[in-house]
Order: sequence, then structure tokens, then C-alpha cells
Amino acid sequence: MDARYRENLERYASLIVQVGLNLQKDQELLISAPISAYEFVRKITEKAYEEGAIHVMTDFHDEELKKIRLKKSSEEGLKVFPHWKQKGYIEMAENNVALLNLIAPNPALLKDIDPGRVAVLNKVAAEASKDFSSYIGGGKISWLIAAYPTEEWAASVFPDLGKEEAIDKLWQSIFYTTRTDREQTVELWENHITELNERARSLNEANYRKLHYKGPGTDLTIGFSPQTKWISAQFTNDKGIPFVPNLPTEEVFTIPDKTSVNGVVRSTKPLNYGGTLIKDFSLTFTNGKVVDFSAKEGYDTLKNLLETDEGASFLGEVALVPHDSPISNTNIIFNNTLFDENASCHIALGRALSVCVDNGKELGSEELRKIGFNESMIHVDFMIGSKELSIDGETEDGALHPVFRNGDWV
Repeated sequence: MDARYRENLERYASLIVQVGLNLQKDQELLISAPISAYEFVRKITEKAYEEGAIHVMTDFHDEELKKIRLKKSSEEGLKVFPHWKQKGYIEMAENNVALLNLIAPNPALLKDIDPGRVAVLNKVAAEASKDFSSYIGGGKISWLIAAYPTEEWAASVFPDLGKEEAIDKLWQSIFYTTRTDREQTVELWENHITELNERARSLNEANYRKLHYKGPGTDLTIGFSPQTKWISAQFTNDKGIPFVPNLPTEEVFTIPDKTSVNGVVRSTKPLNYGGTLIKDFSLTFTNGKVVDFSAKEGYDTLKNLLETDEGASFLGEVALVPHDSPISNTNIIFNNTLFDENASCHIALGRALSVCVDNGKELGSEELRKIGFNESMIHVDFMIGSKELSIDGETEDGALHPVFRNGDWV
């Protein structure tokens, strides 16, 4: 471990605590992380206490245990969920806990597991997490998703490299895309968020009622309610504290009118969904609903995803990311949605985000449904951007304005 690596790691841990979570004095922090990340969790814990955290809790897990369960458990056993744990998460959220979800995925973990059994486990977990998800989707508490490299993940991204070299290159890529390979990281992020907020402001001023997407295999129209708004990935929790829930982030996004999506869209990067890769897939929408789909790889997993519940076959997010951006310019497919979605324009199946609705936190379910708000147990982003993508914005009077050309902002 050289000095440069240690410096970058220190900055990365500080960025997570100071910018991502924006942890406040006397606030509790809950870290959900794989057991392989224990050393980095210790470093984050140190940073959290230095920032004044009153208590740091850890929730460690192991992907291999999930795989064993899927192989060995009975069908009924897959439906068992520790509800005590979810109740604990809700209780902590009610007490303004900050939540860090440190992810270290193995994209091929479940490639040999029956997709039907995986679907059962995913659905049970989604149902049990429904109440807690409102704290996340509504931005009620500070939360953050950040990444930690593992051997399996690194091998999937850099299959031609040896184990140590692959992990080292993945760390370098994480440091680069999170700007933690440079000094004044916090200041760089403050400037970056300001630029993203300005993009969102411009889109809100333009007041587009529809976006028209055209690219290889894509001819899609998405409509929007006047009550929705574009935002960057900087939220404000119920205590009035800003936080950045994804590190890295390059997107501005909003939610569609769930019934105003029509046409066909093709993915441009693989989707890692619960340990299975879905590749080269296409969705056809009519009045918001997926009515047809195909996939070169992972068809059954995609089918089960779409059948999770009624809202799983409708969209809940629309995000714009220029092709000319730090993550995209690495020319790396990360097999990890946190990174790949921030290298590419993307949309999400499932649950919409109330932070994208004017006064969304004060509106009830029925009021949200009236503006085309999609409800679902899932929220799954997938990538549709490329250097060939063009997007036009349509105003209320039907005028068309270019928004993206050749994958980038006009």
C-alpha cells in the first residue's frame, strides 16, 4: 500500500462522511457493508466519530451466504424474512439515522441459480422493505450508496488482468470517478454539484412536457406532469440537511407520468440485477406499460423483474447524463449500476421518487397517483445512453428543442 493510495483512501472516506452523508454532530450512522470491506468500514467509522457522530453501527453481510441459501433452502424457506431487522431500520430512520450502503457486488454470483428462486427471494425482501423504502425515495433521511472493490467484481471488469492488478485498477477507477485522486476533493464536489444544479434549473425553466429519444434500437417518447421537477443527486433530508446519495454521480433526473411512455428502448450497457447480468435487452412501452421485451442474456431474470408487481413494468425515473463525462470517458463497463448509470443516460423501472415532485413529501399516495406517480416495490435503473443518442424536448405548445446530440448536451 503506497502513500498515494493511502491518501486517496483517506479522501474517499472523508468524502463519504462529509459530502455524501454530510454527517452532523450527535447523529447516528448505520453502515451496511460486505464482510470483505471491514478494514474500510473501520476507517469510515473513525472519520464519522471525528465529525461528531454519537454512535456508529454496522450491519455486515456476505453474498456467499445468500448463494448458499438459494441453493439449499426449501421454497418456503426462501419466503422467510427477518422482520425484526426491518422494524429496527424504520426505528432508526425515525430517529434521523444516516445510512451508508457500501456495495461490493459480484456480478456473476447467481449466474447458475434458478432465476425463479432468485425472484422469490427478491420479492420477499422488496415487500418487507416497502415501508423503509419511503424514507429513501422521499429523501427523509440522509443515505448514501458508495462502492468497495472485491476480487470477483474486479475480475469481471478487468478479466485480462491478474487478481492484484485488477483490484488496483478498480481502486484507481473509483478514486478517479469520485475525484478522490485529487486534493481539495470536497471543494471539487461542491463545484460539481453546483454545475449539476444549474443543469436541473435550466431544464425546469424549459418546462418540457415530453422528451423524444432516438438512437440505435431506440425510438421512445416520455411525458411529464407539470408538478414534477428536475433535480441533481443532492437531496435535503427532513432536518434540512443536504446530502448526496450516490458517489459518484453525474446525473440530473426527474420522474415521468407513468402512463405517458411510448415506443421502444434498447439498453446500452449490461444490467447487474441481484447477482445476474442482463445483457443487450429491449423494452417496448404502450401507454407507460412494458408490453414486449427481449434480452440476449438474462431473459428469465428480466421477466421476473418485470413481474415483481404491477408497477415494475412502468417507469419511475428519467435521468440525463452526457456521454462526455468522467465515468464514460474511462471506457470501462463496471457491471455495477452505481457507476454505469452515471456514464450514461438511464431510466428506471419501478418506484418513482417523491423528491422529484413539488411538495412531494406532503402529498399522499392518491394525490401522487393523480400526477402519474408510479408505485412499486422495486427501483431498477438501466442504461440507454450512447454517443449516438439524440433527445428533443417538446414544450406545451408542441415546439421541439434539441437537448442532446451525439450523446451530449446541446
